[in-house]
Amino acid sequence: MRMFFYLLLGVFFGFVMTKSEAISWYRIQEMFRFESFHMYGIIGTAVVLGAAGVALAKLLKLKTYDGEEWSLCPKAFSVPRYLFGGTIFGLGWALTGACPGPMFTLLGQGILSLGLVILSSVFGTYLYGAFRHKLPH
Repeated sequence: MRMFFYLLLGVFFGFVMTKSEAISWYRIQEMFRFESFHMYGIIGTAVVLGAAGVALAKLLKLKTYDGEEWSLCPKAFSVPRYLFGGTIFGLGWALTGACPGPMFTLLGQGILSLGLVILSSVFGTYLYGAFRHKLPH
């Protein structure tokens, strides 16, 4: 039953992404060309809601899916790490016109070419995992 809840949550997320035009290649290009505030507003809203959600989860002492105590592990801030990772992520986003959330929404809408983008993302994630121990962190 819990998995059904997550499926409905994913469908709702796809609906919101579609209606807010966050999956629009044109909106994404406008953002990268600094021609429109639309996507920056969506991203800013997501950051604020995410921060509020984390604060609420801490306040309510929520449990994980498996019933364990929920917590976040602090990470050391490293400018080169985030600069390099953010650059790769941004280039991929600009080249494909989709970040991870909208990729699945677009595939669900029948844009089959996003299947290749998803496979490439999974492969890149696999490569990172395979070489993580050799990368500077």
